[in-house]
Amino acid sequence: MTQAVIVSTARTPLCKSWRGAFNMTHGATLGGHAVQHAVARAKLDPAEIEDVLMGCANPEGATGGNIARQIALRAGLPITTSGVTVNRFCSSGLQTIAMASQRIIAGEADIFVAGGVESISCVQNEMNKHMATDDWLREHKPEIYWNMLQTAEMVSKRYKIGREPQDRYGALSQQRAAAAQAAGKFNDEIVPINVTMKVVDKNTGQESTREHTATKDEGIRADTTYDGVSQIKPAVEGGVISAGNASQFSDGASACVVMSDTVAARKGLKPMGIFRGFAVAGCEPDEMGIGPVFAIPKLLARTGVKLEDVGLWELNEAFAVQVIYCRDQLGIPDDRLNVNGGSIAVGHPYGVTGARLVGHALIEGKRRGVKYAVITMCVGGGMGAAGLFEII
Repeated sequence: MTQAVIVSTARTPLCKSWRGAFNMTHGATLGGHAVQHAVARAKLDPAEIEDVLMGCANPEGATGGNIARQIALRAGLPITTSGVTVNRFCSSGLQTIAMASQRIIAGEADIFVAGGVESISCVQNEMNKHMATDDWLREHKPEIYWNMLQTAEMVSKRYKIGREPQDRYGALSQQRAAAAQAAGKFNDEIVPINVTMKVVDKNTGQESTREHTATKDEGIRADTTYDGVSQIKPAVEGGVISAGNASQFSDGASACVVMSDTVAARKGLKPMGIFRGFAVAGCEPDEMGIGPVFAIPKLLARTGVKLEDVGLWELNEAFAVQVIYCRDQLGIPDDRLNVNGGSIAVGHPYGVTGARLVGHALIEGKRRGVKYAVITMCVGGGMGAAGLFEII
């Protein structure tokens, strides 16, 4: 049977939303940069790409208008290459890789680009709210419209996970990411990009622009300690979620080239990994953060892989509280979980993270000599998603 393999990955740095390098950069530019370099790294003729699948949690404005098609053209792919935008909120980037893999296994085509893009800076505060809620849902399941912060506070309260373990986890994420960055462990993923960014003078409020080359993830803070994180004011009065134990708002893009194993072999390309399975599951919207607890067992049951066989786990750090709950409920070993930090430190452009984690896990898994990696995350609205990859 045909297998789907990942042969390359490329991403932009992840930059702080509103204050960071990408606060004036269109989604087509971000995504086009990642796609162009993923294709180049695969040493493919751009005309060989059948379709570009890009995840995006907020597909409007600077990431609207079927941004995937725009990205395909911005990346220099020919007019014959199609594009489709996919939205499963924080799992959108992982979803595109799963969809591309499934299409290859089904024999629909041989070569795809799959990834994600998000410009929180240019979209989130400008979104269209006209008729944004449904009357029946507001009456019967209003939690479907809760924001992620509300759900994280609920997980903390319902499962009695206090602030101290969350802050300790947040500090650990920063420390692990800082060590990984210093050791160059993100270098094989990131492709620097030249942009124009807006700068606001802190004293006068005057705005200006300047040219900037983004080369590394902006949110990583090497000097982070538990004592420092524990002093950060919570996001809501009386709550436990703070900037130190929650993911950072970020902008960026990531892309992988996914192709048939037989075509890759014919071209002499060495795959990074093999797609082995994908699962999604629903849970109550008010505790959406625990979604991986339901998706992961389905994934492992379908693929026949045992939890102890997984050498590397990337569980998206939407919030420390949900990572702690999922880790403890499933029994995931700390020394295999988010070993180079996660979204608390690196950043979380919603639709990008799943694709970023796949690329990172394949690279880090190769360094560590492990066979299997699982990428998993909670998903807004009360869902979990998980993908299994075999590392070559």
